[in-house]
Amino acid sequence: MMKVSAERIDVTQSIYDENDRIAAETWKVLDEKCIFTVNVMGAPGAGKTSSLIHLIQNMPQTRSYVLEGDIESDIDTVKMKGLGIETLQINTYGACHLDAPTVQKALEGLPLSEPGILFIENIGNLVCPAEFMIGEHIKLLVCSVAEGSDKPYKYPLAFEKADMILLTKIDLKAYVDFDEAFFFKGVQALNKDAAVFEVNAKTGEGFDGAAKYLENLASGGTEVKTYP
Repeated sequence: MMKVSAERIDVTQSIYDENDRIAAETWKVLDEKCIFTVNVMGAPGAGKTSSLIHLIQNMPQTRSYVLEGDIESDIDTVKMKGLGIETLQINTYGACHLDAPTVQKALEGLPLSEPGILFIENIGNLVCPAEFMIGEHIKLLVCSVAEGSDKPYKYPLAFEKADMILLTKIDLKAYVDFDEAFFFKGVQALNKDAAVFEVNAKTGEGFDGAAKYLENLASGGTEVKTYP
């Protein structure tokens, strides 16, 4: 009997390499069009869509576009379009994150007619989205006090990768025993550079400052990460 030897082939690196290559292509195209791109990450129910609406409404002079990522449905896209925000839906039908090829293909259906900010709302997940570049200039992490103050410790990669963090639903702090000092200690241990804004989508509190900071980034007023 012939003895057959088995060889283990690790394809993980090649998958990431191909994703990053396509992400770099997308970044270049968007950057040349003066489209500042934000990869919006966060758990389900953290308030990603509500936060985008408030940010966009606080930047009336800036043209905004949205790619709305969901496993199923177009509920948030319908809401965005109802507010006059140019939005295109991406459904992954099971995949727990957006990747660069998916975003590149979706952008063919979103006319970017003038310079502005493109928000790409990723799938609700605190793990996978942080692992994949999709052509963005920055990553914006949205997390709520209702999720608990331990999230930087349990999901460190998302906080490590974030360039900007929105802490949402701050009106619930007293009701969910949110340990603010513990939360910020975890954030600081992982990421000293990310700007953190405490916001409340019910009242709009805090979004003006976050929007000004984002506009400053988009205009080149603050150094942002770029592709090699």
